[in-house]
Amino acid sequence: MRAGAFPAHFGASGNLAHGPLPVRGRADDVTTLVGVTLALDPAGAIYWPDEKLLAVADLHLEKGSAFAARGVLLPPYDTAATLARLARLIERYQPQLVIALGDSFHDGGGPARMSAMSRAALTALQRGRDWVWIAGNHDPDPAENIGGRFADAVALGALTFRHQPATKHSDGEIAGHLHPLARVARRGRAVSRRCFASDGKRLVMPAFGAYAGGLNVRDRAIVSVFGALSFTAHLLGAARLYAVPAAHCLAD
Repeated sequence: MRAGAFPAHFGASGNLAHGPLPVRGRADDVTTLVGVTLALDPAGAIYWPDEKLLAVADLHLEKGSAFAARGVLLPPYDTAATLARLARLIERYQPQLVIALGDSFHDGGGPARMSAMSRAALTALQRGRDWVWIAGNHDPDPAENIGGRFADAVALGALTFRHQPATKHSDGEIAGHLHPLARVARRGRAVSRRCFASDGKRLVMPAFGAYAGGLNVRDRAIVSVFGALSFTAHLLGAARLYAVPAAHCLAD
């Protein structure tokens, strides 16, 4: 994957997650995982052209309503915003198969709390294509009335899609769960961005959900997936990715 130089200007906040990046290069970047060519989209999704497959991880739909039930008030728009972003990707790639890599709902009651509008939007996204919900730790059981089919993992060719990275090294694995976030230094300030983490053999996807948090790529939980800091963080930009060796990223 090409590693573009950082642009000269970040947003006023100094945070990559909030300040838009200039448009440079292609809208998607290409990487190879155990010989399989994949497009890493800066929205935080993977597209596998040969299989017409789109994968996203950790949607955490209905997180806002879950927090509201506990008395923590958040704007109740996360599900609509997340599905709208996903709709733009589906419109762009026209996948035949969509895989959601677990924690698609923030809790088991999430599907029941979905608004009629969000449910209709999800139904429209699934129409005419195969849709697989991978079991996550937040949503381990199949849910009713959300369409698609359910699986613990999906093995397709050289790749295996699952929610949580396997404890033993597993070449060709694409997982979510860890919500990788890279923090880098730029002109005297620290900036952060959700990212893909990959060493060319395994890949951990960024969280896609509007309210999903992030875990620093130098955290032990992420480093242990790869065995060392010998992997690359592919930071999400407004229209492209920025590849930074994990060893060059900042700890919290």
